[in-house]
Amino acid sequence: MRPADSLSRPIVAAFILFGFVLSVFFAVLAALAVEGIEVYLVDNRLTEVEKWARPREAAGFNADLPAGLRFHRGGDIPLSLRGLPAGVSDKEVDGIGLHVLSGADQRGPYVVVDHESDYEKVELLVYSMFAAFFTGFVLLAFFLGRFVGRRIVAPVRQLVDAVEHGASSLPLKERKDELGVLARVLDAHTSELREFLDRERFFTGDVSHELRTPLTVIMGAAEILLERGGNNEDRAPAERIYRAAQEATECVTVLLLLARSPEVSLFAPVSVSDIAQRETERYQYMVARKPVSLRCAGHASVSVRAPAELCTSAIANLVRNACQYTDQGTVTVLLEPGRIVVEDTGPGLPLSVRQTLGEGAAVIPSSGSAGTGLGLSLVKRICEYLGASLAHENREGGGSRFTITFPSEFTQT
Repeated sequence: MRPADSLSRPIVAAFILFGFVLSVFFAVLAALAVEGIEVYLVDNRLTEVEKWARPREAAGFNADLPAGLRFHRGGDIPLSLRGLPAGVSDKEVDGIGLHVLSGADQRGPYVVVDHESDYEKVELLVYSMFAAFFTGFVLLAFFLGRFVGRRIVAPVRQLVDAVEHGASSLPLKERKDELGVLARVLDAHTSELREFLDRERFFTGDVSHELRTPLTVIMGAAEILLERGGNNEDRAPAERIYRAAQEATECVTVLLLLARSPEVSLFAPVSVSDIAQRETERYQYMVARKPVSLRCAGHASVSVRAPAELCTSAIANLVRNACQYTDQGTVTVLLEPGRIVVEDTGPGLPLSVRQTLGEGAAVIPSSGSAGTGLGLSLVKRICEYLGASLAHENREGGGSRFTITFPSEFTQT
């Protein structure tokens, strides 16, 4: 599993998003609170001083103001504080921040100046502390998200590793949460599949072994009939019996191989090109009495690490089916680098056979024979066993084209 696909990433992202949104929410609240406090501590203070000092100054009394506060009117207003808009404003004079309340009445303009307000420093300190809190909270959300994500993903990875390595008993089954339920269901399903595969393997092996003896007897009897000679009427049925028994024996061998574990990398290389040429010669009898040409084309030499019986069966089934259902034209076996192509000029595949190969049910059925596709199904199983791919496509001008592409790691061209 790539880190980018890990379940912990959206968990961490959710925690970071939560931390960011919560921090922004508190930032807005803090900004409103700071501005509110500024209005209460500074603006209201200057307004109260103005209400107290302006009547006294108009009556000719001295306005005895607290330290840091000054009241100026008319020509007494410093030049740097003249022309300010009415209301409270901030003004910096000689590097000193001042809060100034400007106004005017019948006697002219006036200002109330606060020289010693430390609110700007307090405001800066508050915002700095909140910035530190914001950064710390987002980092905390990140590390907390990583911790929670790992705690959640770790048992899932443990379960995945156990399944990948084929453990006989899966972990986490004793847990009472959703992971425990998942582990128990997965373990039960895996055990059911394992039992089914074992039954299929044993059945295939037993049946194949039981069939070998009568097939050997049939082939021996057919060989005796062929050796005795006789007229053509007796020899032709004996040849058909011998070929049928030989094909059945090969099918039994293929089923036995398919019932085993696919360790194809351990096999010695086998020449698929030679097999294709041999099978082309072998099935010439099927087109001998029809206007059909069976030929092998191409000069690519392909060798594959795989059981020779499986490669032979896959190519033989494709060639035999093509010869059987092609009434006129050609059946061609193409040798190309890394793959074998069998194409014919027959009627094409019926819908039922296309569905056997896994093609969509919406395709238009052909007018060909309504075969069951068991041979093609066997070819598909062989390709899956070898790690190869089986592709089918309609041939231009009519017919079918089958392509077996072998895996590059087991192919020598």
